[in-house]
Amino acid sequence: MSPSDPISDTELRQRLTPEQYHIAREGGTEPAFTGAYHAHKASGRYRCVVCGAELFRSSEKFDSGSGWPSYTAPTIPDAVSEHRDSSHGMLRTEVRCARCQSHLGHVFPDGPEPTGLRFCINSAVLDFEPD
Repeated sequence: MSPSDPISDTELRQRLTPEQYHIAREGGTEPAFTGAYHAHKASGRYRCVVCGAELFRSSEKFDSGSGWPSYTAPTIPDAVSEHRDSSHGMLRTEVRCARCQSHLGHVFPDGPEPTGLRFCINSAVLDFEPD
């Protein structure tokens, strides 16, 4: 899938679980410590559940204690896009898949070196591909 070849809303509702759809298309969030990948340790790549774009690698994953999978950086900087989010009375930076614009989570400036960033991502919008 490319940005010029979007998946229809009807197709997404049929293909995704209600939770995946809610997060990817409505900006929802899964409860902390419930996602399949928050404590996941296998080596591989994490891809967008909607379009299959590679977003993160296990080598960038760390345990932030937040209850969501956390990464220091995306696979390549252009894999995700950042957007101002002032919902819920907070000012945050939302992270979306750059290819299909699905909501992934948020990025915070409190991660470990070398980037100092914590990409806090919902498991439900990720697919894992082992090495």
